[in-house]
Amino acid sequence: MGFSTGLAISDLNDYIAPSQSCVVSLNADSKVKLEDDLDSEYGAVKLHSRQPAKQESAEKKSDPVKISLQDCLACSGCVTSAETVLLEQQSTEELNNKIEQGFKIVFSVSPQSRASLAAYFKTTPKQVFGKLTTWFKSLGAYAVLDTSCARDFSLIESAEEFVHRYQSATAGEIPMLASACPGWVCYAEKTHGSYVLPYISATKSPQQVMGSIVKRYFAERHNLRPQDIYHVSVMPCFDKKLEASRDDFLAPAASGASGEAPADVPEVDCVITTIELLSLAKEKEVDLATLQPSVPDQLVTGLQGTEELHGAHGSAGGYLEHIFRHAALRLFGRTVEGPLVYKTLRNADFKEVALEVEGKPVLKFAAAYGFRNIQTLLRKIKLKKSEYHFVEIMACPSGCLNGAGQSKGPGDTPEEAKQFLEDVEAAYYHSEVQSRMPEDNPVVQQIYSEWLDGPSSATAKGMLHTQYHPREKTVGVSISNW
Repeated sequence: MGFSTGLAISDLNDYIAPSQSCVVSLNADSKVKLEDDLDSEYGAVKLHSRQPAKQESAEKKSDPVKISLQDCLACSGCVTSAETVLLEQQSTEELNNKIEQGFKIVFSVSPQSRASLAAYFKTTPKQVFGKLTTWFKSLGAYAVLDTSCARDFSLIESAEEFVHRYQSATAGEIPMLASACPGWVCYAEKTHGSYVLPYISATKSPQQVMGSIVKRYFAERHNLRPQDIYHVSVMPCFDKKLEASRDDFLAPAASGASGEAPADVPEVDCVITTIELLSLAKEKEVDLATLQPSVPDQLVTGLQGTEELHGAHGSAGGYLEHIFRHAALRLFGRTVEGPLVYKTLRNADFKEVALEVEGKPVLKFAAAYGFRNIQTLLRKIKLKKSEYHFVEIMACPSGCLNGAGQSKGPGDTPEEAKQFLEDVEAAYYHSEVQSRMPEDNPVVQQIYSEWLDGPSSATAKGMLHTQYHPREKTVGVSISNW
């Protein structure tokens, strides 16, 4: 999959590509810590290690140091031994096993993965979705669904959460920081402790919203037990595997014939990245380019009829744009028309936009992509100098479309990779997807009415919201609740 085979100390300047190395020290005698942000130079996360008192001879090798998921910063830089177990549990091989065992396989396909595959095969996201449906159904899939509806739920709940925080204006609630990126959330939990966690939005990511829907709403309406469904999420990011494995994202299993309550089951059982999907197609000798498209399942999908694919447009996950427009209307009665006008700051991955009322900025939002920009933002928050009300944060520069699990294109040169990313962005933003407000999605309205008692209700918060926890990095511990 392109990961490094060994681990070594390296500086973390920004997003760590799959071919780079881990930032955790492998020297058992060293004492390693991440330097405090306030003492770091802009954009740098430095490792300081104390040399062992006695140097080893050239003939003697150090004992291997175990690094578990509890130590992982979810930077996609390597695969640790514990992460290898996770990848084996969420792999194409495990998917094949579940198909053979007769599970009800439900696929949820992200729009970012569809855009990457559309650029790869020089077609449209809608055509890709139809071709994937044909292929997955040939594998025995019970249903093929679109995560765009789950994203709509996440956008709606996040917007309601922001309005509540803005009106409350209590300490620790503003700025609200987006929580859809698991790499950023994992990094915040393990590196910055409890001081930053109250700022992070409690709304689940689209993947986990989809998990709640599939293992509860979908299962109930299809007379299935949650434990009989094997839910596969097709995503642009390896860190989504970490997210799916969190103890916070479990659904109650139905009781068996004996009446005993079985253990809870994951909302998302398996995450397959875009490049893993391409590898699986090659392994199965499936030519996606020549497959005839089929119509994806209508329940919990953005596909209406056979012609229109609906989805909310916006940068990365669309959180900044939707919440900005929603808050402007709800809080100040202002309708924001047309594209947002951003001001670029230090680089293209750090930009801001503001709403002014009577010459005064009343809403100030920002997008910060990549660890370099995240460090700058967190430094300001820690010093109580952040002027933002909301920040959309993504670990990867250019957001999820450039996720580590995405195809980098058929070319080998940096220029070809850059052009391919531009093609992915074009497929994502300029496809036949019809832009509309998430609240206008009829499937979303139906599920809110039938299951969730409306946006931001107690039921919706129980199903579509989560919580975060400070997590210690303890090298050598092999069991993790992450």
